[in-house]
Amino acid sequence: MDKKVMARYVKVTPRKVKVVADLIRKKKVDEALNILQFLPKAASPVLIRLIKSAVAAVGQHADIDPAALFIKEIRTDAGGQVRNARRFVPRAMGRASKIRVETSHLTLVVSDGKAAETAVKA
Repeated sequence: MDKKVMARYVKVTPRKVKVVADLIRKKKVDEALNILQFLPKAASPVLIRLIKSAVAAVGQHADIDPAALFIKEIRTDAGGQVRNARRFVPRAMGRASKIRVETSHLTLVVSDGKAAETAVKA
């Protein structure tokens, strides 16, 4: 069974998240959490929280063992820029520019390796 969780508008650039996401793709959940715990990157705490959320969502089903889960898919997309009208950066010749913060949308799919059994009645 697959479980998909998303985190939107995370204040880490997609480029920085992609480096960390490539390290944990196709790994078991325990191993991925162990890697992220000791990785000194800005995206690590965000991905730890996302993985724990996915495991908790899967844990609601009694027939699935959380220890058998692995990261099936992890995707990073650009989430747009956050603009704060009150913050500026000084520029040349007395001008000013707004500070823009890049954000990311993260999608994580965990699976236990079993196909979803759906009963189709015709």
